[in-house]
Amino acid sequence: MSYEINRTRIISSLIWKLLERGGTQGIQFVVQIILARLLLPEEFGIIVLVVVFIAVANVLVQSGFNTALIQKKEVDEIDYSSVFYFNVLISVILYGILFVSAPKIAIFFNEPILDSVLRVLGITLFINIFVSMQNVMISRNLQFKKLFISSLGAVIMSAIVGISMAIAGYGVWALVGQQIMNQLMVMFILFVTVKWRPKLHFSMTRLKKLYSFGWKLLIASLIDVMYINSRNLIIGKIFSSASLGIYNRGEQFPQLIISNINGSIQSVMLPAFSAFQDDRKRVKEMMRRAIVTSSFFIFPMMVGLAVIAEPLVRLLLTEKWLLAVPFIQIFSFSYMLYPIHTVNLQALNAIGRSDLFLKLEIIKKSIGVIILVISIQFGIYAMAWGMLIGAVISSFINASPNTKQLNYGYIEQLKDILPSFTVAMFMGSIIYSLKWLDLPENIILGLQIIIGVFVYIILAKLFKLESYSYLLGIIKSRLKKI
Repeated sequence: MSYEINRTRIISSLIWKLLERGGTQGIQFVVQIILARLLLPEEFGIIVLVVVFIAVANVLVQSGFNTALIQKKEVDEIDYSSVFYFNVLISVILYGILFVSAPKIAIFFNEPILDSVLRVLGITLFINIFVSMQNVMISRNLQFKKLFISSLGAVIMSAIVGISMAIAGYGVWALVGQQIMNQLMVMFILFVTVKWRPKLHFSMTRLKKLYSFGWKLLIASLIDVMYINSRNLIIGKIFSSASLGIYNRGEQFPQLIISNINGSIQSVMLPAFSAFQDDRKRVKEMMRRAIVTSSFFIFPMMVGLAVIAEPLVRLLLTEKWLLAVPFIQIFSFSYMLYPIHTVNLQALNAIGRSDLFLKLEIIKKSIGVIILVISIQFGIYAMAWGMLIGAVISSFINASPNTKQLNYGYIEQLKDILPSFTVAMFMGSIIYSLKWLDLPENIILGLQIIIGVFVYIILAKLFKLESYSYLLGIIKSRLKKI
């Protein structure tokens, strides 16, 4: 089936993707708060360790083929089915490796329960085979409304399972049950709504063609996932599962916001950019709009989160999680740059330069490993600061190829994001001063949020920020159609 990719479809798809990410992550956030009150930091730490191994396995299963399917101009049933059956084979092999290795991993981290938890959660590898293929169909056709429905249903059902098990005293298994139920429900609902089933087709020739593009993305994704999760493994080994749980909770707050916006941009922009891959000028225009608009939303959220971190943690997670506050503040500024990374990299993928994508990953991760090795010597908080330094350096590296490829380099990108950043920092300084008011902490927290939103909008209008005018125009045009 063929679908025309135009501005209306892109905006509509982005809205549905934002609703999907925002709605599900919003519910998930509430669920995580409830679970954090019921469970201990070390129980969250166990799951974080297990997810590292599952994440690496999932990258190997997809092998870059999914992105290759989205990027390819013409795709048929032979392509889809060949990738599906290949992924099944890889999943069987990897699950076998995880199953056999689980006891040794548990001994290495001195956490006996890791053995059984890893074996059970490893089952999600097989569920993700179906989910990933269904997501390819949705992404190619920009049908993100279907993903919204499946994700919302899944997060509600998994929330019921996770909270019920936590109340019943199942500890870490409540988190395991929640994750498995989430994946099962997504697969089931998409199975009903996405009318694709694997056919009895398999072509090694087609796989080789897809792999010629996808292998570079596989290596890049593998490097990225191992680099990001290496901190979790190090913290879990050198420090403790409780320290890892606190570190992870601190990262979760800014990550939640960024994953909503960044994930939406990533899902929509690749097929959108790919549709115009031969028109570099158009790709640049779309890329610039994505960077300017995402910065307009993300900068005030991240600055605001850093300011209100302490009272927010005390209110939502209780005193036992206060050690996570510095991590929230550091990661807020680190994740602030992620959408800029994503747009630059997705543009490279869309124009078929996965070779540059891989080179950038190798350069960034090499620098990141050096920073990590140095920061370990100074403790867990220094590791978080090192991640922020790495994020700043990576933003320059990711933008560098697009100076030549799309005539949109870092200096021009910096000029585009600077207005939103300046206004966000000014807003942050205003709401920070409210903490000195002689009022209950919860009242001050509420005032900081309300006044922060109000001040940012007023300043955006006063300084005539481009994104403010652009979004206002879209809203007005939509209202006229109602």
